[in-house]
Amino acid sequence: DSITFTISYQDGDGDLGQNDPNVYNLFLIDNRINITYPYRIQQLAPDNANVAIEGNLSIILPNAGITDGSSSQSATYSIYVVDRAGHQSNTVTSPTITIHQ
Repeated sequence: DSITFTISYQDGDGDLGQNDPNVYNLFLIDNRINITYPYRIQQLAPDNANVAIEGNLSIILPNAGITDGSSSQSATYSIYVVDRAGHQSNTVTSPTITIHQ
C-alpha cells in the first residue's frame, strides 16, 4: 500500500519549487535501509518574486515493503527540501509507522 506524508512549509523568499522536470528538490528517506526517494515540487512563486509563502505539501510513497522478512516492521521516514538557491531545509522525521505484510 501507499503512504501519504503531509508536511508544512514556510519559505521567506518564495524560491521553493522548480519548473524544470529534471530537478528534484524534495527527498524522502527510508530510515530502515537508508534509501532516498527523490521528488519534485513544482515552482510555487514566480522567479524573483521574493514573497513569503507557506502551505502544506503531500508526498505519496507508492509502495512500502517489509525489508527484514518478518510479517510486520516498524519504520520511520525523513523528509527535507532544497530551494532554488540550494538551501536545505530542516529535516523532519515521521512518527513510527508499522508496515504489515
